[in-house]
Amino acid sequence: MTEPRRPTGPRSYREAGVDPSRVEAVLERIAPRLRATFGDEVLSDLGSFAAAFRWPGDEESVALATIDGVGTKTVVAARCGRWEGIGRDLVAHCANDLAVHGARPLFLLDYLGAARAEPEVFETLLASLAAACRDEGVALLGGESAEMPGVYTPGQIDVVGCMVGVARRAALRTGAGMQPGDVLLGLAATGLHTNGYSLARAVLLPDEEAGARFEPLLGTSRCEALLVPHRSYARSLRRLYDELGAQARGAAHITGGGIAANLRRILAPGCGARLRRDRWPVPALIHLIACEGELPWTELERTFHMGLGMIVCVAPEAAAGAARRLAAWGETVYRVGEIVPGRGEVVLEGRYRPLAPGGPEPIVEPA
Repeated sequence: MTEPRRPTGPRSYREAGVDPSRVEAVLERIAPRLRATFGDEVLSDLGSFAAAFRWPGDEESVALATIDGVGTKTVVAARCGRWEGIGRDLVAHCANDLAVHGARPLFLLDYLGAARAEPEVFETLLASLAAACRDEGVALLGGESAEMPGVYTPGQIDVVGCMVGVARRAALRTGAGMQPGDVLLGLAATGLHTNGYSLARAVLLPDEEAGARFEPLLGTSRCEALLVPHRSYARSLRRLYDELGAQARGAAHITGGGIAANLRRILAPGCGARLRRDRWPVPALIHLIACEGELPWTELERTFHMGLGMIVCVAPEAAAGAARRLAAWGETVYRVGEIVPGRGEVVLEGRYRPLAPGGPEPIVEPA
């Protein structure tokens, strides 16, 4: 009798080469030295989606800054020969991090690093950045392009950006007004956005031919599915904040660390969060990663957004209206949970929805 095929790839993000706890441990040790640089102008603490700084000479305005990269999604772009969406990934990621605090983005500075600059690829990347900045209303002021053989792997490119925005201090969103009973609305993601790619590509792109292969479950090739650009929620979120005022408590951009780690960043003292897994569908791409890699649900939840790119917290009396507004502005919205009394705990209950008949088995469920 033939033994069933077992996955030969990594069974966790750590086995794929990424261990967030290493950086977290360093930051915990060094945090007092970092905070020692803060003056009275600093209005945020470490761990915010964007750092807030009092605008010089203007007590009413706050400057916010965020920095991030596209990560190893660029490895997929290199493997698939598709770079035109990577600039949009970077701009959307940064704009979302500013928007959760209510900030309007002003400008971006980019960094491209490689062992050797390939002119056509760099031109495609910069054109992609410029187009995304135009769409987001952001000035691409400049940046740095560096060739560093010996630091970077040949053929790979590091894509990073720092975006600066502005908000009215009175309208700055930090989750401070949050209270038990508030409603959590999840906004659907597009693709994997820009996190978890070291694990995703190890499972789905085991060889050079895998990316071009048509995947019936996805309705497209693996390359196309993995390179869907990061969605920008920035305009929808800022508009919601403007229209709801204090009834919109804040939002969490679901990036590295998954739902729990990012939602925890905005919880007010005395608050926790409870979500039900059956309130939204997990994308077929994540089901495919789960099944091909035979990955446990706990690992997936620590690594991927599980289908929710943004979670918005609103007052219960405003929830229905907020959902209608967001849907009218093009977002797919789910009522995924609520704020409960707690000390920063985020609990996910129940089971995820299965895929349509004929697809792979659902993600391994909690006992």
